[in-house]
Amino acid sequence: MRLVGPLVEQVDSKLIASLIPIAQRLSDLDSTIWGANTEASNRLNWIKLPTDSRDLLPQLDSLSAWARSNNLTQVVLCGMGGSSLAPEVISSTYKKNLVVIDSTYPGQILNSVPNTLKNSVIVIGSKSGTTIETISHLKLFISLLENEGLAAKDHLVIITDPGTELEKTSKISGYRVINADPQVGGRFSALSAFGLVPAALLGIDISVLLDDAEELSNSLSKADSPAIILAALLFSKTDQIFNLCEEKSNCPGLSDWIEQLVAESTGKNQVGRLPVVVSKKLEAIGGFTIGFTSGDFDVIIEASLGEHFILWEWATALLCYLLQVDPFNQPNVAEAKESTGKILALMIDKQFKADGPILETENYSLFSNMRIAHLSDFLTSTPAYFSIMAYLGKGIDDEVKVLRQLISLKTGKPVTFGWGPRFLHSTGQFHKGGQQNGVFLQITGDVKRDIAIPGQIYGFKTLVAAQALGDGKALASRKYPLLRFNLTNRAMGISELLEAAKAL
Repeated sequence: MRLVGPLVEQVDSKLIASLIPIAQRLSDLDSTIWGANTEASNRLNWIKLPTDSRDLLPQLDSLSAWARSNNLTQVVLCGMGGSSLAPEVISSTYKKNLVVIDSTYPGQILNSVPNTLKNSVIVIGSKSGTTIETISHLKLFISLLENEGLAAKDHLVIITDPGTELEKTSKISGYRVINADPQVGGRFSALSAFGLVPAALLGIDISVLLDDAEELSNSLSKADSPAIILAALLFSKTDQIFNLCEEKSNCPGLSDWIEQLVAESTGKNQVGRLPVVVSKKLEAIGGFTIGFTSGDFDVIIEASLGEHFILWEWATALLCYLLQVDPFNQPNVAEAKESTGKILALMIDKQFKADGPILETENYSLFSNMRIAHLSDFLTSTPAYFSIMAYLGKGIDDEVKVLRQLISLKTGKPVTFGWGPRFLHSTGQFHKGGQQNGVFLQITGDVKRDIAIPGQIYGFKTLVAAQALGDGKALASRKYPLLRFNLTNRAMGISELLEAAKAL
């Protein structure tokens, strides 16, 4: 691998020297690096995955042979956060067709489900076995398989930690279950069963990923460690924002995986580092810019995907040491889940009363905890960053992504973009736990066609609404500026929103 760039030469040599013994302790799986009372004591096995995951190879070879012999050529993955982001970048890098369902938005789910499941293997990934989105997806696919007269046990593969309720019920039902290492956290699980099972089913030679990661990991605790240099850069050359540029990357989608790893790991105690994913260098605002190929970047990291995985995991863990935060917990993700659960319960009982809009038009309704009359009133504030949170359909409402560039151009501020509820398992932690200087724009939309969740008295329409409102409540409780556009006419509403941004 190669780590170069003008900023690399400017890193304080004393800072790098101070990290060398910490990296050596990390190599020895020293859980006291981040203090005495952290989750590190049962979250450090990711360091050994480049070698330990080889134990999975016979099981994965058998699984792949089963899929081939039954002509299961379409791989569908249901998972959130670390359970889907790593497989997604692996499949994109190797140019394989993987259907990822990491949304509760009915339109996106309907758009993702294959016309027939006869030739599909459905992978359900949930570390805890209780992830509400993924368990809902599992129930849906069991029903869809039954509707086609197909046996669920012939099409389902479950990835979860040993001892979870999901493991128990899946084994009783005869589903294929592959256990993940319980001492590896979700966002550090790229080289665990969560990343490797979908890759193996796609026909990817995962030994190459592990070989590359192992070779690099052997040097990451040494004096010239690129992980130490990268951690020092992220600590000393920015106090919050840095950009990840996807332009000409050999690992498309890698930035989304890095975004979760860094933002969710560091964004606590009102400190952290927030990656802003941009498609071109010209879009980068604030902080420095990391590129993944030769070009006019402050930092260039040229590496294979396996090298990237282990490099960024090490660098993030070392960065958290410098920031004095626990890399392995996510307290505010749990907070948003709790808020969602309370709203969902009220919706089920028909007791939920939403605040009224401050403005209504033919195509959208506007809600806010601020006194504003127009989008321009909202965007004239001077935060460190804006965040767009779109509870819409990825692959359906993609035009809304243009809003990120428009707001960034008009305000001169960094702007992040996340599809909801996917981002709740990523930057959602940073929004609430990191520096308190963000401004938040939620975009929701009326759902014309709901999907029932088997075994529940609510459908995905209700679930995604509760998730948006729950996260909004968590943000508003901190007095963060929050604006929600609810689109009553999807196409026209998005168009009006874009025009309003252009007119700023």
